[in-house]
Amino acid sequence: MTQLTPPCVILNAPQLAENIGAVARVMANFGLYDLRLVRPRDGWPQERAWASASGADWPLDNAKVFDRLEDAVADLSLVYATTARPREARLPVITPRQAATELFDASNQGQAVGLLFGGERAGLETLDIALCQAIVTIPIDPKFHSLNLAQAVALNAYEWRMALDDRPPAIFDEVSPPADLAEVQGFYDHLEKELDTSGFFFPPEKRPSMIRNLRAIYARSRLSVQEVRTLRGVVTALTRGRGQVLARMARAKAFEDKAQRANPKQGKDDE
Repeated sequence: MTQLTPPCVILNAPQLAENIGAVARVMANFGLYDLRLVRPRDGWPQERAWASASGADWPLDNAKVFDRLEDAVADLSLVYATTARPREARLPVITPRQAATELFDASNQGQAVGLLFGGERAGLETLDIALCQAIVTIPIDPKFHSLNLAQAVALNAYEWRMALDDRPPAIFDEVSPPADLAEVQGFYDHLEKELDTSGFFFPPEKRPSMIRNLRAIYARSRLSVQEVRTLRGVVTALTRGRGQVLARMARAKAFEDKAQRANPKQGKDDE
């Protein structure tokens, strides 16, 4: 199964190393690992970040540092700006849940995606937001709309994880890919031939509807290559088993006929 690449987290002009470490911690909680820092105020690296990460070292160990936000997002196809103040930007304003769904769909198509967060004090400027394709605003109580940086990342990372976990379960893997229609049709032909032989399709006028019902069962199952092989093996084994029973019955009948011919009087006495 193809692995989805989660969104990278871009921190634009972060101030405190402790906040960067806290961001790394929540990234690790929800399976994000690509951390990008744009002009961190106190430089990079800083030991206090690792202390705040509580063991979630890998986002910090591999963090990329940029002088310009344009460079930090240059390789991404889709970037959403997370801010409580859309300002003058004329972009769609969506919730973290909607953003996660859209980022998931884009990632599923092989696109590199990211979430942009502003610094603790000033947030994002209009020119920063202009580099993005939508604005993500967390629906919080207007009486107190202040979130710290790690909280904002955590809420968005949580929604990404929910979108990831809600995707349809993987049915196939590299070992047993989905069967193509020719393979499935071969199984249908094999099964229906043996069912014809056994007299299953009775009365004859119901044969088409019975075949449709049988095929619908397997069509819903979305058979893999290995499953088709297994089912054809089952049909073959049942056919051989039936043949062996018939062969034993034929041998027994032949033996009885031979015995009767050898002693016809005994057969009459039995009557």
